[in-house]
Amino acid sequence: MGWVKDALKELSLGNAAKVRPQGGSMRGRIESGQLVTIAPVQPHEIMIGDVVFVKWKGNYILHLVKDIQGANILIGNNLGKENGWASRDDVCGKVMEVSD
Repeated sequence: MGWVKDALKELSLGNAAKVRPQGGSMRGRIESGQLVTIAPVQPHEIMIGDVVFVKWKGNYILHLVKDIQGANILIGNNLGKENGWASRDDVCGKVMEVSD
């Protein structure tokens, strides 16, 4: 996934990343191939309803924060599926803008 590497590189430098992820799990909020701007985020700034770029089971995904309990966030897609709990520290960035 080239867009993941591009995003990780820019975010590690403290910059926002503009990428075009592919996939349908966030349909209705992010369509496959749309331009997505991901910015660095501090763990304490993450809120329910945010779309985050998060390390999940050895990969990186863009998913919705559905719940927060202390240092953990419940992530899921925009189609109703819940993936499970991740640490706030596994969040690499937050989606700030989606455009065509």
